[in-house]
Amino acid sequence: MNDPKANPAVLPLGNNQAAGKERWGHGSSKPDVSRFLQGPQTRSFELARAIRIFFELMSGFRAFSFIGPCVTVFGSARFKQGHEYYELAREVGARLAEAGFTVMTGGGPGIMEAANRGAKDVGGRSVGCNIELEHEQLPNPYLDKWITFRHFYVRKLMLVKYSYAFIAMPGGFGTLDEIFETATLIQTGKIKQFPLILMGAAYWQPLIDFMRDRLLSAATIDAVDIDRIRVTDSVEEAVTSITEVGMAQFGLTYGPRLKRRWLLGE
Repeated sequence: MNDPKANPAVLPLGNNQAAGKERWGHGSSKPDVSRFLQGPQTRSFELARAIRIFFELMSGFRAFSFIGPCVTVFGSARFKQGHEYYELAREVGARLAEAGFTVMTGGGPGIMEAANRGAKDVGGRSVGCNIELEHEQLPNPYLDKWITFRHFYVRKLMLVKYSYAFIAMPGGFGTLDEIFETATLIQTGKIKQFPLILMGAAYWQPLIDFMRDRLLSAATIDAVDIDRIRVTDSVEEAVTSITEVGMAQFGLTYGPRLKRRWLLGE
């Protein structure tokens, strides 16, 4: 599938043999990252941190500029193989890959692993944005390409920047953070009206009810803000919707890929 948002040629991708470890998401950040978020620091420290963040951004740009149009799948790291949500995410990843999309996740275990695994099941492209934590977290073994980030906000930028749609599987604080940040970017026009789909109707319906009963009734959001979020259990419905929107609104095609050119050292 051709991507008008970026050069769609795909970098040669290697195999990741590392297996994800337990305790994903537990523990504190690295000391220097925690210090950075604890208010004003010395000017030398702030400058050094700003430079490091810049190079972290550049690493992400260089890694993901040629991966083709992505769909990002959010979800918990805690659901293991055999769980209904793991298997649903694996099917989602496979169907997205068959539709021509690169499957992007947070790169870890659970739902992230399942979506990446589904893409690889059918020979599709699978990438991840891993996060560095105090307890070392290794990327799941179903990634063609991944980057490990130190800062959550840089990681979340990459998860949004290269995607034409977002699917949220059941998850916890991190998944909720990703859902609402994406919804806010769409609401405020910072990104286009990309599909935002919640998979697992029974899991997410209380959240939708809360938004209608509390946020909408208090006029802190508009009805259209809720209407933009689709809730479904149907993988076919989700992927068909994403494909139709991508082709109709954003000009995605199945034409030949362009040759990549040197830029930023790729």
